[in-house]
Amino acid sequence: MNGSLCVFCSARVSRERYLDLARDLAGRIVGASRRLVYGGTSVGLMGVLADAVLARGGEAYGVVPRTMVRGEVAHTGLTRLFVMDDLHKRKEKMYGLADVFVAIPGGYGTLDELCEILTWAKLGLHAKPVFLLNQDGFYDRLLGHFRFLEAEGFIAPSDLAILRTVPDLDALFDGLAR
Repeated sequence: MNGSLCVFCSARVSRERYLDLARDLAGRIVGASRRLVYGGTSVGLMGVLADAVLARGGEAYGVVPRTMVRGEVAHTGLTRLFVMDDLHKRKEKMYGLADVFVAIPGGYGTLDELCEILTWAKLGLHAKPVFLLNQDGFYDRLLGHFRFLEAEGFIAPSDLAILRTVPDLDALFDGLAR
C-alpha cells in the first residue's frame, strides 16, 4: 500500500460529470495502490467513490459521526468503518488516517474539511500535501477569493502556497508521485 488518500467530497449527487470524476478517481486510487479515506457515507459522490474503489478491489476506510449511523447513511460495506462520537472527532480521525488530502467538488462539508486541514497546515500541525482538484474550473471562484484574501493581507503568500491546485486527475497523480 502506497499510503492513504483522504478525499473530501459531497454527500449529494449533482451532475453526471461529477459522478464520472468520482469513478475515475477511484480507478486512479486503486491503480496507485492507495487506500481511500473519506467521510464514510453511502450517498452522493462519497458513496459512488467508495463503491467504485471497492468494486476495483481497493480499500476504503470511512469515518462517520454516530448520528449518521442512526440516520442510516453510513456505508456498511467498507473495508473499515470508524464510528466517532461527533463531527470534530470524525475529522480528527480522517486526518490521522491520511497521508495526503484532496478536495473534489462538494459543498459546505467539503469546504469545511478543506479549510480546516489548510489551517492545521498553516499552524504547523501537519505537513501533509493538500490538493484542490479544480476540474473544469469548479473552484475558480474560491481560488479567486483566496487570492483576494491574500491581496487584503488576510492570507500570506506562504499560506496560499500550502494548497496545491491541480486541473485534472493526471496532474493530481503526477503531484502525488513527487
